[in-house]
Amino acid sequence: MPILIVETEIAAPPEVCFDLVRDISLHVQTTKQTGEKAILGRTHGKIKLGETVTFEGKHFGIRQRLTVKVTAFERPRSFTDEMIEGNFKLFKHKHEFIEKASGTLMRDTLEWTSPFGILGKIVDAVLLENHLRELVSRRNAELKKVAENLSPQRGKDAEKS
Repeated sequence: MPILIVETEIAAPPEVCFDLVRDISLHVQTTKQTGEKAILGRTHGKIKLGETVTFEGKHFGIRQRLTVKVTAFERPRSFTDEMIEGNFKLFKHKHEFIEKASGTLMRDTLEWTSPFGILGKIVDAVLLENHLRELVSRRNAELKKVAENLSPQRGKDAEKS
């Protein structure tokens, strides 16, 4: 099972980052390159423990759906969402928010199992890992901008320098 870890430093407190990542409307806004839409379950506002959302977007030129459920939730440290319906055999995304002197280290850990046995493993190695890294990195860059513009932390850090 492939595991991908993406870390992003954000000059904002963990509480701000945690709540922004749970915001479904912001998720849609920060994944606009895939035409992502929330179509079922929680389609706006902040997702909570036990809630589901179905996203529809275009990946590799194919419109796809993924339904996830929040299965673990510890505000403002972490939450996990897991696929309950979609094209993967398994898909799990753990979001962690680690407090740092400069703000937050946001860590995304993705684990997945592709369908189609050995063919799926080849797709993982050749295409999927890079696609997911790019998708999460691009989204996190947008989240970083929003969080740092909202947070007074940024101004305090600039004053210290």
